[in-house]
Amino acid sequence: MMTNAETLRAQIATLSLAMRNFDPISVKSGLADFMALDATVHLCHPFGDMEGPEMLYEVAYAPLFTALPDLERRDWIISTGMDADGADWIGCAGHYMGTFLSPFLDIPPTGHLAHMRFHEFYRVAEGKVVEMQAIWDLPELMLQADAWPMSPSLGRELFIPGPAAQDGLRFDGRSARQGTHSLGVVTEMLTNLSRHPLEGGPEIMKAERYWHPQINWYGPAGIGTARGLAGFRNWHQIPFLKALPDRRGGTTGSLKCHFYGDGPYVVATGWPNMQMTVSGDGWLGIAPAGQKITMRSLDFWRVEGDLIRENWVLVDLLDVYAQLGVDVFSRLREFNRARLVGRIEIDSGMQ
Repeated sequence: MMTNAETLRAQIATLSLAMRNFDPISVKSGLADFMALDATVHLCHPFGDMEGPEMLYEVAYAPLFTALPDLERRDWIISTGMDADGADWIGCAGHYMGTFLSPFLDIPPTGHLAHMRFHEFYRVAEGKVVEMQAIWDLPELMLQADAWPMSPSLGRELFIPGPAAQDGLRFDGRSARQGTHSLGVVTEMLTNLSRHPLEGGPEIMKAERYWHPQINWYGPAGIGTARGLAGFRNWHQIPFLKALPDRRGGTTGSLKCHFYGDGPYVVATGWPNMQMTVSGDGWLGIAPAGQKITMRSLDFWRVEGDLIRENWVLVDLLDVYAQLGVDVFSRLREFNRARLVGRIEIDSGMQ
């Protein structure tokens, strides 16, 4: 008899297989088997909320498949677990990849291989997905198309790798005890993180206690990736805390965040799961207008021993801009008004 974790993994495995060599008929069938007909789907800006697998396919997957006709899905982390409320979750991270031949959301095609990271979480009840929370890193496609219309990233933009331990799809060594320990490390880190600046200076966050000296922090496109504590602080944390000193989320604040541990992996998902006021400058080039915003941040951590060695973070940056009255897609169209953005035809090279 399969354990609950094995049952959940089997459910996502079927869908992942259908998307590995994206066949529309198989994907539609896989989504219908995987999700309840009235499942609530929360997808990143500009897609928004929708209901059920059919709408998810028509609104999101069909246009992506048109733009990347040899589309494939590559998972490099699959996790399962139960949150503090007793709900079962599946969490996946990976890339959608393919040859970018037609515009997608007005992002001009490149004619080359393109990659878009995804973090997707599925809440399961009675054998079906009843809720999906997902961020696709659309700004990553904009950057590859040389069409990013906002402030440049402080971190390094690159193709985000899977876990250094090469165990994101290996489940045999994941124990409940290890998952509990990993979850404790991450939740303690987040609790101490939230103490600054109200309770003291940067030292009150006790970063060295939780972060490995060679931490890789894989941020979303538009923020970028950082290496080591110095990189994390300079290319993300300091500008973030300066601009949003009253931020609350994760283990603090009134918004719901779902956590669980799965062996060395810890995940967090919430829609939204952070709240803050833009009261300082220096983050994403946003002016300190004093506006209150919320944030969707879907995260994976990998814990080695007692330290966090890797952290994959996707933030719905386009939703943040939208709350501040900035239409990123309108700016994108203005930036690319003089470009030809139709379908690219590439012959086989055998003529």
